[in-house]
Amino acid sequence: MDKKPIISFKNFSFQYNAQKQPTLKNINLDIYPGEKILVCGASGSGKSTLGNCINGLIPFSFNGKIEGSLVVDGIETKNSSIFELSTRVGTVLQDPDRQFVGLTVAEDIAFALENDCVEQSELIRQTFLSAQTVNIQDHLNKAPFDLSGGQKQRVSMAGVLVDKVKILLFDEPLANLDPATGKSAIELIEKIKNDTDTTVLIIEHRIEDVMWERVDRIILMDEGIIVADMNPQQMLKSSLLRDYGIREPLYLTSLKYAGVDINGVRNIDNIRYLELSETDRSTVNRWFQEQDKPVRKNDNDYILEVDGLNFAYEGGHQVLFDVSFKIKKGEMLAIVGTNGAGKSTLCKVICNFEKASQGKIVFDHEDITEKTIRARAKHIGYVMQNPNQMISQTMIYDEVAMGLAHSGLSEDEIREKVFEMLKVCGLYEFRNWPISALSFGQKKRVTIASILVMGPQIIILDEPTAGQDYRHYTEIMEFLKSMNSRGITVIMITHDMHLMLEYTDRALVFSKGHLIADESSSAVLCDPELVREASLKETSLFNIAEMCGIDDPVEFVDCFIECEKKGRESDE
Repeated sequence: MDKKPIISFKNFSFQYNAQKQPTLKNINLDIYPGEKILVCGASGSGKSTLGNCINGLIPFSFNGKIEGSLVVDGIETKNSSIFELSTRVGTVLQDPDRQFVGLTVAEDIAFALENDCVEQSELIRQTFLSAQTVNIQDHLNKAPFDLSGGQKQRVSMAGVLVDKVKILLFDEPLANLDPATGKSAIELIEKIKNDTDTTVLIIEHRIEDVMWERVDRIILMDEGIIVADMNPQQMLKSSLLRDYGIREPLYLTSLKYAGVDINGVRNIDNIRYLELSETDRSTVNRWFQEQDKPVRKNDNDYILEVDGLNFAYEGGHQVLFDVSFKIKKGEMLAIVGTNGAGKSTLCKVICNFEKASQGKIVFDHEDITEKTIRARAKHIGYVMQNPNQMISQTMIYDEVAMGLAHSGLSEDEIREKVFEMLKVCGLYEFRNWPISALSFGQKKRVTIASILVMGPQIIILDEPTAGQDYRHYTEIMEFLKSMNSRGITVIMITHDMHLMLEYTDRALVFSKGHLIADESSSAVLCDPELVREASLKETSLFNIAEMCGIDDPVEFVDCFIECEKKGRESDE
């Protein structure tokens, strides 16, 4: 390793102009050429701000006060420019759509070369080579916005690679990707690093997914300071991740539950290379045999039945093919599958935002196939992934009350209902606040409250925990669980396999518009063929069960999830 760092923070602090306190406090950090670093921390820990200092967005786009020194590839950043830093640091954002500037993939990749006035034949050659590196060369004439989530990520990567940058910065690259595409993205980042010897920084709170490929160091941040800078083995064998609200890999937690001494486990930082001794495997087996095997029953009547549903957009592009299933009252159900599999479209058809071309929808034994959006909304609520796309009022109270405006209730009755729902959603103390003062997670609760105040029996949520750290994720999911305990049926579209395992007993699995499985969540993630077909990702608990020779990995996973539930209950 080169002794001279490519990134060097010395007593570095940064305070946004709009903030009373610094967001980054006295950072001292050296990153060396060719290293692959994972930066993690809870929301508000300063990890994205750290990244924005490296790529020049701070101070050139986000103004504030800098103290100390930050040198990137020999340049003191505060004396540089965002243009100069962009030739050294390539940034791939969480949302690739925000980066696209070209009408075609080729134009977008070539943008930096055009700005540098590269001769046309050389521009075409370099554009193709960059596209080939990320395997997007067959889509050069397509519009970037017409691509899948994973393909968009590849275009973004090609666009920064073409500039031959020395540092690649990924800010939550997995947030909008299905599990299999996320896994491919991590593998692609590893390939790029190895092929180009680029220094790679990944800002992400999904530790286990990033560590599908090995990293050199993990930097843990909290409240603007670096609380730990360790190699992955050291970090995982400590309690630091849990102490600072970061979810550790599930396989690691399962070994701890079983009583395995993790200090003696080799290669604990990667499930593919994990080495369990005979004693470790016996310990896991003994724990499994001692567990009470969970039995889950729901004898309730069906609340929603979908029969033979087909849907096609204008122009004939069919998205759903002969979809049929039944959901019982009081279920918490996951809808999973690859990007573009038809999951969101299905839920829009159920709510009548889109009109089915064929099929029947029955709510509580009543055929609602011909019912209007308004009629269905009395029973079925829909919460979008991004709360900002639902919110239309300035104040919290007004947003939650809006749906009751034409309900025939008096102002006092509306106020009583809104206050009751705000209390249930943990928002009552903010009842007179503007929505702009809330965090993303709190805004999510406002949108949920605005739906629940209408009194639906079913609530459908699109990616309820997207972009949330573990603490806020748990907060939202425990809240939804409490709503479910009140009798509300909860349906969740999700790419988060942990969420599916922990909070839903059953999953509907989609691929290319077809419902290909209707199984327990644990059974889905222990079926390699189904995982492959639906672009999911096997749970690492399945890998542990296989390593230990457990005959029924599904039951092993169920036992683990039961322990997780008991652990959360004891923490409350």
